[in-house]
Amino acid sequence: MPLYALEELIAETRRLAARYRETTGQTLPVTGEIARFDAAKHLGLQLLDPRAPGVDATGTGEHSGRRYQIKGRVIFKEGKPGYRIGQLNTNGDWTHIALVLLDANFEPFKIYEAPREEILDALSDASGRRSKRGAMSVAKFEIIGELVWTRENGLEESLWSNY
Repeated sequence: MPLYALEELIAETRRLAARYRETTGQTLPVTGEIARFDAAKHLGLQLLDPRAPGVDATGTGEHSGRRYQIKGRVIFKEGKPGYRIGQLNTNGDWTHIALVLLDANFEPFKIYEAPREEILDALSDASGRRSKRGAMSVAKFEIIGELVWTRENGLEESLWSNY
């Protein structure tokens, strides 16, 4: 499928997901696919087969050799505590995690990135069953990760090149 057609499909999916939430109060399970698309587009990643466990994309150019697990989270009310990231595959063969934060219209507004070691350290330092299952809050990821892309500024070159 050409990229242009995929962009159109993702744009329509965003509109439908936002409208569905407004109408029903429920969220369609499309956040992960939208996040994969946005991470690839904005960070220049090469998406892999979605059925491949543990790695969603690979880095290109100077980030070649990186293997990414991509997570997405819709933030409906900024400042509201308690948003969590879906379970991380801690056994996967990834080197970095990209977290795409989406607004209520399912549009990306921030992308964070963190290397494997920092993620695993944060999970091992945390107490509780959730951390043992690979669960983490968005706030915790923002603390340990680096902001690499924003809607206002695009790719944060100075930060992204540090990893």
